[in-house]
Amino acid sequence: MLWPKSLSKNIKTNVNLASLTSFKIGGPAEYFFEPKTLKELQAALIFAKQAGLRVFILGAGSNILVNQAGLTGLVIRLSNQNFKGCRCQSSCIVAGGGLKLNELILFSKKHNLGGLEFLAGIPGTLGGSLLGNAGAWGKSIGELVSQVGVLDFNGNLKHLTANDLKFTYRKSNLNKYIIIWAKLKLKPAQKKMIGVKIKENLLQRKQAQGNNLPNAGCIFKNPGQGSAGRLIDLCGLKGMSRGKAMVSKRHANFILNTGNAKSQDVLSLMDLIQKKVKSRFKINLEPEIKIWK
Repeated sequence: MLWPKSLSKNIKTNVNLASLTSFKIGGPAEYFFEPKTLKELQAALIFAKQAGLRVFILGAGSNILVNQAGLTGLVIRLSNQNFKGCRCQSSCIVAGGGLKLNELILFSKKHNLGGLEFLAGIPGTLGGSLLGNAGAWGKSIGELVSQVGVLDFNGNLKHLTANDLKFTYRKSNLNKYIIIWAKLKLKPAQKKMIGVKIKENLLQRKQAQGNNLPNAGCIFKNPGQGSAGRLIDLCGLKGMSRGKAMVSKRHANFILNTGNAKSQDVLSLMDLIQKKVKSRFKINLEPEIKIWK
């Protein structure tokens, strides 16, 4: 494909995505781009639109399953520092969509601003967490958001206020945008107390989920009737495997890559889990991870 001169030298082809995801699964991207500036990102989006290319936005790659055969289209990763800025504005933080959550939490602690501690240990970027309204312990990041700066897939910059935003359980109305920055409302707090809460949440998360094998976090959303992990466990599926993908023996809502698992292994296991839970509890489990194919 003949890309514009301003972009062509930085557009890569056939980049393997497995190493860029926490699952360590997936094939190559047809085109791969890490823009250095907002203008470069806009130019790539405009060209992709004109060329009829699908566009995928890759954050930390912590909640996606990439097709083993690879992806046709353009994968964009906001890895440049220009998309990772972070600054205080009174008791708020304005941060770039490409900033990792752990860095955002440490920044808030350094500046004595509390409210983000419940996100400790959740991998991913701010943009990705807003898109899926990430949360834990009964709290979600959407509750903290007052403004968001976004690009639509035509390259148009928009400024969304709280009235424009809609957050529900593990979902938002931001899926038609690329999140460039967000403003989060926090509260003054003592650095020491913020640190204590972070440690408590990290320990609790490690005790419930801890493992060292590649995974994508919780595979299914919790249904209104309870915990997805508990339902899967009650179906006796802990340790169940398909190929090199296995249901965690510690937390049943985690699927682990035990060694060169393929996307089809995971999908087969997900299908089995959904059928077993539906058969026993009449509950349809909905994937929490994004499946790119």
